Amino acid sequence: MPRVLVAGKLHPAGLKLLSDAPDVTFEYVEDTSTEAMLPHLHQAEAVLLRVQDMSAPIIAQAPDLKLVSRHGVGYDAVDVDALNARGIALSLVGDVNAQTVAEHAMMLLLSASHRIPVYDKAARPGGDWGYRNSLSAREISGKTFLIVGFGRIGRRVAKMAAGFDMKVIAFDPFLPVDASLPPGVTRADDLHAGLREADMVTLHMPKQDDRPILGAEELALLPPHGVVINTARGGLIDEQALNQALSSGKLHSAGLDVFAEEPPGSDLPLLGAPQIVLTPHSASMTAECAERMAIVAARNILDYFNGSLDPALVVNSDAVALPGKPE
Repeated sequence: MPRVLVAGKLHPAGLKLLSDAPDVTFEYVEDTSTEAMLPHLHQAEAVLLRVQDMSAPIIAQAPDLKLVSRHGVGYDAVDVDALNARGIALSLVGDVNAQTVAEHAMMLLLSASHRIPVYDKAARPGGDWGYRNSLSAREISGKTFLIVGFGRIGRRVAKMAAGFDMKVIAFDPFLPVDASLPPGVTRADDLHAGLREADMVTLHMPKQDDRPILGAEELALLPPHGVVINTARGGLIDEQALNQALSSGKLHSAGLDVFAEEPPGSDLPLLGAPQIVLTPHSASMTAECAERMAIVAARNILDYFNGSLDPALVVNSDAVALPGKPE
């Protein structure tokens, strides 16, 4: 009887799948902290993981672990090498959050470009109604939009941007040279070249090393009306450099859903910048998407133990032996 640990609050649809499954027992710990799940790891054969850290020392506390089922598509906090060393599979939820994150990125782009937080404050009691004459809002129509990372989410963003008559440029170092691009999308072979041409930029790729993708040097390549959006990973943007660019007027605005430290400390200068729109790592957390992710994350666990888990949803399928996988 597989023993499952659900580590973090899960949509009821995912819990129902596990509850209805025969011969499956599970513990449900709603707290999303790493500390809360530690006492339950020693007997878990599968962990449905929300946002917690799964480093090598933590994995070592789960001697029976066979599968980590991520409630999402990112796995920066999971030590894949440690999983591989013990033949533990790591599954993701596929593209179920692509539409939601793409919508969020476009929402941040529009909100930041039109300075919605400032205009919202101006319209409320005690606000400065005359701010409407500041002309600080900028249109996105007709602008050049650089999409860094052209996977499932990036392609959906490109499709939405086309509806606003934006000129779309894609930069993705992992995109095959012969990969086809949607009509109207051009490719930048070099990030700096793309930034020099762009009015606005959005990030949709994982962090590759300790250096941000957008540091002071890269931000300086954007025009003063430039807008920066990040719904991908914290640490992809140098937050100090971004704050400096905004406060000095070298950038128009920014929209961030992710931060180098989460939740960000109250002393983070960006939190007080009027030119920025902030959301709490919630790009994929709509009611519809949360339900889809919960169902797929739970289904991956059931499919693993009955030998039908799709290898395409397994990050390390080449390094582990999946039940039902042909040898």
